[in-house]
Amino acid sequence: MPVLTGAASAEIDAPIERCWKLVEDVLNAPRWQHGLELVVVVTRDERGRPLICDTVSDARFTKVRTRVRFDYEPPQRLTWTQIQSDDLDYMKGGWELERLGDDRTRVTYTLEVDPGPIGVFARPLERMLRPLVIGGRAKELARALALEQG
Repeated sequence: MPVLTGAASAEIDAPIERCWKLVEDVLNAPRWQHGLELVVVVTRDERGRPLICDTVSDARFTKVRTRVRFDYEPPQRLTWTQIQSDDLDYMKGGWELERLGDDRTRVTYTLEVDPGPIGVFARPLERMLRPLVIGGRAKELARALALEQG
């Protein structure tokens, strides 16, 4: 059972297409997602999008290395599921985008993590980790879009 689960949403003054463009650009996610340090493509899908990637995240007390598979449902949903990791037992997450009007979008970030062997340490640190890996993601997306526009 995942130790760390949650979701965070934000309403963004940007069309869903602009939000989707940033969300689906998984290779550049480390530029705006705090703690995500590296995304390297292992394989691409038939459209050339990253399908399987190796990632490195800074979990403050350790570097977490995972191999994930992305699934794209433009422009509403991007999900990923861990397929391999020496550091975590389980991880899945995603972005949900909802059109609220021509120039407004609700974005929701979800994450479920079972840290497995490091879980003994993760449970006491959950209050510290939750805002970093879940709570701030939707706001980070809004900031990245604002910077891109400005």
